[in-house]
Amino acid sequence: MELKIFQKIKVLLEINFLIAVMVLLAGCFLCISENESFFTFNEDLYGALDNNLRMIMVYLGVTEIAILIYCCARKNVKVLIPVGFFLVLMTVTMDFYGEINTVEIDSNFQWFFIYTGLSHVLVGMASDLAKKQPVAPNKTLH
Repeated sequence: MELKIFQKIKVLLEINFLIAVMVLLAGCFLCISENESFFTFNEDLYGALDNNLRMIMVYLGVTEIAILIYCCARKNVKVLIPVGFFLVLMTVTMDFYGEINTVEIDSNFQWFFIYTGLSHVLVGMASDLAKKQPVAPNKTLH
């Protein structure tokens, strides 16, 4: 019974992870657009500062694609645990970026990184735990 519950939770975490990846990629690549972005780029972010933040997000999207390709090729989802940790850590990094450049950063960035980061961590942990689960015996009648 516990194994079935774990498998259902794992499936839900995987579905959530796929949604989080779509949100992350859309959030990253829509930053290029002035009108379609999930985030408000403060008017204090002008010139190089504006483009720096946008390019950081684009690089993040490209990196996410490379990590997903690696995970699929190696069949190693456990790698997503540190990736998720660093995404959550980006909330602090964005605050620091705003402080050193004396500009306000959209608070949606924090929620974006917390959601996508925790989704990566949880699916990585669930995958790792699933590998450690004993295989249920086949209950066939002889």
